[in-house]
Amino acid sequence: MLSRKNTLSTNAATPAPRASYTIALTPEQMQKLQAWCRKKFWVPFPVAYSQFAYKDDKVNLVAYTSGKLVIAGKKTEDFVTNVLEPEITGTALLGYDEVHHPEWFQDHAGLDESGKGDLFGPLVTACVIATTDMVGAWKSAGVRDSKTVTTDRAILDLEEKIRKTPGVIIKVMTTGMAKYNELYGKFNNNLNQMLAWYHATALEDCLPRFEAEHGKRPAWGLLDQFTKTPLVQRELKRRKIQFDLQMRTKAESDPVVAAASIVARATYVRALKKLSDEAGIPLPKGSGAPAKAAGTRLVETHGPEVLIRFAKLHFRTAYECRGLEPPMPKTPWIKH
Repeated sequence: MLSRKNTLSTNAATPAPRASYTIALTPEQMQKLQAWCRKKFWVPFPVAYSQFAYKDDKVNLVAYTSGKLVIAGKKTEDFVTNVLEPEITGTALLGYDEVHHPEWFQDHAGLDESGKGDLFGPLVTACVIATTDMVGAWKSAGVRDSKTVTTDRAILDLEEKIRKTPGVIIKVMTTGMAKYNELYGKFNNNLNQMLAWYHATALEDCLPRFEAEHGKRPAWGLLDQFTKTPLVQRELKRRKIQFDLQMRTKAESDPVVAAASIVARATYVRALKKLSDEAGIPLPKGSGAPAKAAGTRLVETHGPEVLIRFAKLHFRTAYECRGLEPPMPKTPWIKH
């Protein structure tokens, strides 16, 4: 039988027990878990978008309609190892990351972005290159996909832990909003091409710095896939950079990509806060109704030209805020 072991190096301090854990469950496993909670007389409580939620002494369980189960509390590890794995999933995962995902513990790069879908605030990309020991320490500290971190304060705290890691290599790419809108035009109004250039530039900066710091190049890199076309790889090839950059959807399960997602999101959060202070009103994330209302208010107060300082002008919402007709979407050319 495999013995559980901590993913930190033997020279590192023993980490505190995990206070949160997220896992995807099948519908059958969800039903089994709910039945277990009822049998044990756990206390149900309401949570938005959840199938069910229960709590007991120092443990909360929230099963979301997406199929994701979130466990939180001081006894998270005890519940996972003594109940969830043996009685619900039948698979030991917590503490076995080195067995199930050995590639996570190789020296490698992670790349991710933030702000792409937000009307206000810049596009941000981050490249992080980490070593085996860093990955173990980050996982113990709770570093994970930024989309699962619910508060800006938590994002900023996690970023601080990542940045303070000795030997970590980080490069962030971003610009002010006026420059962003200018660059968008220079990339033929193609956001994915612009994003690919950002990613390639960040990676190009990080690779020699990692080699200088650690005496070797990272084995490979992973990019959270934002397009089916390998645009970043093409850009690296154009720059004559040979590097095994892989890409896939939901790449943030990899701890180094998760770290990049945290760094990118934290940079975006700070930028949006600064823009909100400059605008004199809170600028919401996203591009829905709250963002449209804020943009319309800015235009009514300062005129339509003000948006270049705060918003991505190519967004449909930005046109609507200025009372303009959004451009027609491009019609793909089909050979007859």
